[in-house]
Amino acid sequence: MDAPSSTPSRQGSPEVTVVLADDHLVVRAGMRLLLAQDPAFRIVAESATVPDTLDAVREHRPRVLVLDLTMAGQSSLPMIPALLTASPGTRILVLTMQEDPAFTREALRTGAAGYLLKEAAAEELLAAAHQVADGATYVQPVLGARLAVETPGPAHQEPVPVLGARSAAVTPGPADQEPLTVREAEVLSLLALGHTNQEIAQRLYVSVRTVETHRSRIRDKLGKDTRAELIAAARERGLVA
Repeated sequence: MDAPSSTPSRQGSPEVTVVLADDHLVVRAGMRLLLAQDPAFRIVAESATVPDTLDAVREHRPRVLVLDLTMAGQSSLPMIPALLTASPGTRILVLTMQEDPAFTREALRTGAAGYLLKEAAAEELLAAAHQVADGATYVQPVLGARLAVETPGPAHQEPVPVLGARSAAVTPGPADQEPLTVREAEVLSLLALGHTNQEIAQRLYVSVRTVETHRSRIRDKLGKDTRAELIAAARERGLVA
């Protein structure tokens, strides 16, 4: 079987060929503009329907397929195995609005290498694309955490590695406390695990100042700041064991 196509990059290493599959022209244009800024990537095709995506993958055998879960009213989830059969070397990065962990689990079960929400920051998309191209699995922490704590289904899926982050949902705590946003919950869990602000910033692809802002909001909402208090608060919310 032929390997996914690639050509030498300006740095001398193979370019990562990419197919963009999304039925929204503006979304594809944004992804194209973002990936074009990184010399490691080369866009070889775009598609707006599930059948066209399958044709593009067969023709170009890209290293990475950035795939929306719903295109032109049709779910692309059932087509993931067929896409991988058409090009076994292709790594599929799902980029979607679907926050339900059930979609994440099913996408990974059927062969996707990554799962990212469309609200993710630009640098997170780049990081995810690099990770899956390099053979790693990429799942946003909020979704990975939900997969890890939920009761496994019939297939008893193992928790997946967690990299990157972003979501606007909230994580509830005691009734008398203001709920944390998911980003704040991610920062809280990492603080509770002993990570420094610098380490958290690197892990979440944000600035140290942003981490400091989240930490200040956590302190204001919870009235807690010491590591012991943060660990207790994170355990209370099921963020750490």
